[in-house]
Amino acid sequence: DAGVHALGQVANFHADIRMSEQEIMNYVNSYLPEDIAVISVKEASERFHSRLNATGKTYCYLLVQSGIPHVFERRFAHRIEERLDVEAMEKAAGYLLGTHDFAAFTSTKKSKKSTVRTIDEITFTREYSSVMHIMTEVQEPDLLRITYSGDGFLYHMVRILTGTLLEVGMQLRSPEEIPEILKSKNREMAGPLVPAKGLTLMEVRYS
Repeated sequence: DAGVHALGQVANFHADIRMSEQEIMNYVNSYLPEDIAVISVKEASERFHSRLNATGKTYCYLLVQSGIPHVFERRFAHRIEERLDVEAMEKAAGYLLGTHDFAAFTSTKKSKKSTVRTIDEITFTREYSSVMHIMTEVQEPDLLRITYSGDGFLYHMVRILTGTLLEVGMQLRSPEEIPEILKSKNREMAGPLVPAKGLTLMEVRYS
C-alpha cells in the first residue's frame, strides 16, 4: 500500500551463504536507502514464509487535531481541524470487534478470496505532540492514535475503518450504523479512505 509506513515489517529470503546474522544485517543495510533499515536478522526454518505464516498484525493510524499545520508530523499523520467525539468512536469500534465479513471496508473488487477477518482490539490513545506542546500553549492532547490488532487486514481496510470512525467522531453518522455497514458488504456504505501517510504497520505476529 503506497505511502504506508512500517516499524515492524518482516521479510524472508533463501540464501546459501556463510555469514553470521549480524554480518547479513550489516551487508543488506549497506545497500539500502536511508529511509529503510533492517534492525534484526534471524535464521528461520526452510518452510517459513513471512506473509503466509503470519497469525496477526497490529496497525496504528495517527491523527493530528489542530488548526495549525504540524511541520514535523506531516509525513506520518493525517491532520483534521474538527473536534472529535472519541467516546462515540470507541462505541462504534466496539461493533467492529470479533469475526465479521469486512467486504464493505476494502477497496478490492470482487474476489474469490475470503473477506472475513477477526479484529481483537481497537484502542484510542490521546497524546501531546512534543514539539507543538513545547512551542505553543496546547491545552489538550493534539494527537489521536488509533491502534488495530487482528488476524489480518484486507486491502485499504484499516484506512477505510478509520475514515468511518472519523465520520462517527464528527457526528456525521451514529455508532449504531456500523452493524448495518458490515451487513451490507457494500463499500459505498462505509466512510472515506483516509490518506496513507497516517498509517504504520507496528507488528507482525507468528505462532
